[in-house]
Amino acid sequence: MNHELPPLILASKSPRRQELLRLMDIEFRIVLKDVDESYPDDLQPEAVALYIAEKKARAFDETVGDEIVLTADTIVCIDNLILGKPESAAHAVEMLQLLSGRMHRVITGVCLLHKHQYHSFYDISEVYFGKLSDEEIVNYVEKYQPMDKAGSYGIQERIGLIGIERINGSYTNVVGLPTEKLYRELAKLNRD
Repeated sequence: MNHELPPLILASKSPRRQELLRLMDIEFRIVLKDVDESYPDDLQPEAVALYIAEKKARAFDETVGDEIVLTADTIVCIDNLILGKPESAAHAVEMLQLLSGRMHRVITGVCLLHKHQYHSFYDISEVYFGKLSDEEIVNYVEKYQPMDKAGSYGIQERIGLIGIERINGSYTNVVGLPTEKLYRELAKLNRD
């Protein structure tokens, strides 16, 4: 599939998303635009992830040619409370204390913009954290500085390795890009 795809633009500075695309053997270039990531308060979590991903794609609609623009937004949700990126180290500690010993959902909304058409989808994974001590949480936040991560953690980092008991759903979705669904959607675009 990859060789026939139009050129792909990844509109994300996330090194995790970049690495996942490389592992998929998808060639891309990175183009970043500043986008306000606010959203209406009345949206359900799945709709929030899609709304922000589509908002990011709209920033490219006037300027993109034959390329496919890939945008994504990952949110962490517990009891319908959306946990975005932490505002401070103390906030990161609070979030991880909330997640400790409980199940939360990770939702990634993805938008593929091609020829002024928006192809959007999302994926949901349930993540079960074991009980984490305050010391483990504080040490993680101090060492890894998870300020750029929804829910204040990276599954591929120490806290994920020692804290996550199981996942229902896609691992790559929790990393930040549901690669299985992305591959199928790109294949569909390629056929159109």
